[in-house]
Amino acid sequence: MARSDTSRDPEGVRYTSIIGIDLELPVNQVTVEQPWRWLMLGWQDFCRAGAASLFFGVAIALVSALLIFGFWQSELRPYAFPLAAGFFFVAPLLGVAFYEISRRLEKGLPLNVVDIALSWRTHAGQLFTMGLIMMFLHLAWERIAMLIYAGFFNIELASWEHFVGAVLFSTAGIPFLLVGTAVGGVLAIVAFAIGVVSFPMLTERDCGTFRAITTSICATFVNWRVLIGWGALIVLFTVAGIATFCFGLIVTMPLIGHASWHAYRDLVETKNE
Repeated sequence: MARSDTSRDPEGVRYTSIIGIDLELPVNQVTVEQPWRWLMLGWQDFCRAGAASLFFGVAIALVSALLIFGFWQSELRPYAFPLAAGFFFVAPLLGVAFYEISRRLEKGLPLNVVDIALSWRTHAGQLFTMGLIMMFLHLAWERIAMLIYAGFFNIELASWEHFVGAVLFSTAGIPFLLVGTAVGGVLAIVAFAIGVVSFPMLTERDCGTFRAITTSICATFVNWRVLIGWGALIVLFTVAGIATFCFGLIVTMPLIGHASWHAYRDLVETKNE
């Protein structure tokens, strides 16, 4: 089923290569209004998918809540915040099920939960590689966050009380938060740029991980203004989901996952046959 509208810029600009490297699919320029359209289409997919989408939303929310609760109840409580921030590095991988649901809705295929859960096997090698890259970025962020903390307070994380006292009631607290936010933001931008198109692309296409990543980076570079807004919306919905003791993730994760599929459809020149 072909798309009914194109969402391209009026001049129809296409990009087929970056620094001499051919892209897997031509990249389109999109308009600043498109993120709201992606959310609207994502919500429609969520409503149409019903129990299938809700099942994966509940699963992600439950696992997230158990992990946060486990860290909160243990001596690792101070690590809960960098771990929660690191959620953004693995979220694109968690969205694979929702990309597959949206793809099946486009093609009129049945929404069998088992088939959707195992859909990653078709492109297991590429998705596994992408997952390793995201996990590396996540671990890098965890280690860098610890080093930043030690650099500002001359001590490793020891206890929750020390963490709160150091961050909120010391002169180094604000600089620490600014530096940590800046460094984490850079890593998050890198993860977003390489994953915004590549994860959905690898869900449906048999292509190399490198070509998927270069296409994703090109799409981010060409549409950086639009994708800043889109990334901000993803952060907003994810934080809202976590802040509600992860109950909100039951809805926000499927919504963002389905919307990200439609973002992929608009950012690159695909054909729904």
